[in-house]
Amino acid sequence: MNLFGVLGDAYPLLLQGLGMTLKVTVISLALAVVVGIFTCLFGISKIPPLRWLSKFYIWLIRGTPMLVQAMYIYLAVPQLVQLITGSEFTISIFTASIATLTLNAGAYMSEIFRGAIEAVNKGQMEAARSLGMSYSQSMVKVILPQAVRICLPSLVNQCIITLKDSTILYAIGLSEIMYFGKIYVGRTFEVFATYTWIAVFFLVIITILSVVSRRIERRLKGQ
Repeated sequence: MNLFGVLGDAYPLLLQGLGMTLKVTVISLALAVVVGIFTCLFGISKIPPLRWLSKFYIWLIRGTPMLVQAMYIYLAVPQLVQLITGSEFTISIFTASIATLTLNAGAYMSEIFRGAIEAVNKGQMEAARSLGMSYSQSMVKVILPQAVRICLPSLVNQCIITLKDSTILYAIGLSEIMYFGKIYVGRTFEVFATYTWIAVFFLVIITILSVVSRRIERRLKGQ
């Protein structure tokens, strides 16, 4: 069992898988921020159907495992569409992976944004409206910027969770780091060394994210 020998041999495969892991995670998080903001705004809207839609989406995502969501999007949704339309429909593994991570992270980000918005002093909205701003202008220009500063640590934590959760997607065949790790283990039987290095890769990336998050948080607080 040679840790560094395995690293030298498995490095190209693991690096390829890590690249896909990061690619899927970054794209999904960017989309999840948009989904989370809109879901949050729907949730605090005065329009009942929008509130119901937001609550149903959050209830559905938070109440089901992400593995089930991935299988459903990749396997069940195409079958459902085919039954409704009568024509063949497929979703690529990459698209299904992006959709799964986006919908999953978006639901949790929505709750993060909602909590942050509620933490902003209500007088801020009243002051903005008294200056002649509409509700949407007040939300975009006054409330959301303050809410983002409040929820930044929680958002970074969600990014870390999504990065780690992305490993689940190897179950539907996404060629991420766990997928290639499994291929290498099947070929060499170097279980301990392979998964040790995969764990190290994640630890390094998540440690960097945590350090960056703390520095940004301190800067926002003016320290």
